[in-house]
Amino acid sequence: MDIFDLLTLVGGLAMFLFGMNIMGQSLEKRAGRSLRALLEQVTANPMRGFLLGLGVTAIMQSSSVTTVMVVGFVNSGLMMLGQTIPVIMGANLGASVTNWILSLSGVNGENFFIQLCKPSSFTPVLALIGVVLHNFMKDPKKKDTGMILLGFSILMFGMETMSGAVSGVRQSPMFEHMIRLFSNPIMGVVVGVTITAIIQSSSASIGILQAISNSGGLTYNAVIPIIMGQNIGTCISALLSCIGASKNAQRSAVIHLMFNVFSLLICLPLYLILNKIFSFSFSESYVTPLSIAMVNTIYKIVSILLIAPWYKALEPVSRFIIRGGDSREEDDKVQLLDERLLATPAVAIERCKTVLLAMAELSVIGVQQSFKMIFSYDSKSAQEIMEAEDKVDYYEDKLGSYLIKLSYRSMSHEDSHEANKLQHLISDFERISDYSVNILNSAEEKRERGLEFSPAATEELKRLIDAVSHVLDLTLNALRDDDLKAASQVEPLEQVVDKLKELIRTNHIERLQSGVCTIEMGFILTDLLTNMERVSDHCSNIAGCLLEMVHEDLDLHEYLHNVRHSGGEYDRLYAGFLRQYLPEKVTDATEEQEQLMTEGYDA
Repeated sequence: MDIFDLLTLVGGLAMFLFGMNIMGQSLEKRAGRSLRALLEQVTANPMRGFLLGLGVTAIMQSSSVTTVMVVGFVNSGLMMLGQTIPVIMGANLGASVTNWILSLSGVNGENFFIQLCKPSSFTPVLALIGVVLHNFMKDPKKKDTGMILLGFSILMFGMETMSGAVSGVRQSPMFEHMIRLFSNPIMGVVVGVTITAIIQSSSASIGILQAISNSGGLTYNAVIPIIMGQNIGTCISALLSCIGASKNAQRSAVIHLMFNVFSLLICLPLYLILNKIFSFSFSESYVTPLSIAMVNTIYKIVSILLIAPWYKALEPVSRFIIRGGDSREEDDKVQLLDERLLATPAVAIERCKTVLLAMAELSVIGVQQSFKMIFSYDSKSAQEIMEAEDKVDYYEDKLGSYLIKLSYRSMSHEDSHEANKLQHLISDFERISDYSVNILNSAEEKRERGLEFSPAATEELKRLIDAVSHVLDLTLNALRDDDLKAASQVEPLEQVVDKLKELIRTNHIERLQSGVCTIEMGFILTDLLTNMERVSDHCSNIAGCLLEMVHEDLDLHEYLHNVRHSGGEYDRLYAGFLRQYLPEKVTDATEEQEQLMTEGYDA
């Protein structure tokens, strides 16, 4: 093996790792919501947890990514420590899927169908299909499928290149020395751990071993300790990710390490002892890519069978190693925004939606509490409103920063679309919360100056408060339940709020002229009307965003214009809300709306 073969080997390795990375990312993007649905199945049922880890790892082609996600889940409180153990076991087995695919590089034979199974025969076709799908199709899912095929083709081409580069290595004295070195099982374990820790992927390091095996110089005795060491080396990603995390998150990473270390301590001595007693005929035989995949899978299955009956003992051992409890100052909801989850955007977006919903609920509660303060001021409630507003600002800051970081990640079209929607929504809810403080300030001014609204103004203001509260409830329900029907009712009700505001302002001027109301009360009333109208306007923006995102269009001004002039259901809803909230003397409804009101339509 000369310098040119070494350069070819390095180039093949680079393509192999790049292809694996591209394929894994594209599989995660293509899975998107399917992955999200899998992760929602986290449960105390160990078999379901095992299948969850197996399925997610098979999708993402990396047990390291799955275990890092598990650390993130535990750190954010979404998964209990005991639930992680079956998931980690499933992830270990799921990582072997990649190596079965890579074993195709060792296919040999003159038969036509066997020739078709060789990567050199079908990867050019897959690469061509991938280029067509990625470059000429507009559907994002087809583009992602194209990238999966291209990533797989690059990976297999890198595998073939590495195999070709080491094809003559068997005659190298250096290679013979390396084989003798690997006859020491401890050295084989160290090599496996080291290479995998550097690459941070057991699938990739075993793939490299499969490529070298094509030279025909590696025996089972040399390969088995290396594979066992590679399964320990893959723990480095989870161990690094748990730095600075909660105690339980650190324990989950330790459990991953313990599982693989205990597997090694049980299986390697057992194999060596049995081989010494029975002298296995295959032990000095040369391995192939297929046999390496088989050894890796068998080792993982045996490890699971040996440790599964005692898996519950791993949790107390981890608590003994990582002692102490958690003392967190951050809000529980913000803990959901764990940066480890950014590696899987579909999961990170779900966490963002949970935080956004908490932020929305605080905003709505704050406004509705401030309404009560207008007529019945309470200092304790006033403090709660201020604290809620501060918390909403805190959520907005954390959520906005997290979404910015998420925007730099490679995401599926659906996930990017969802992240874009969340960016638009957080600012509207933050502004709604600001108006709760404005309304509170008006209520405090009214109390400090000893002013009271006239009975007529009080009645009208309460009617407006009911309408705005209704708008807030519809908006919150639309967000919480993805209820598009509730969202569609917000805009017609918002228009009724605008009309009611104008009516109250007109009536106030009439009362002012007749001496029933005062100028001082007029200033406070105007501020209240303005803030309530703006709360309603932001609710309209939120509902419009929820509805328009279904059509992937964020031109809210055009959307609202079209809705208001669409007739049909909009007019029916508008007419019903007019009848519900506006006094009988309102006469500026259209003939069609008046007809709908007389028919007794119930909004």
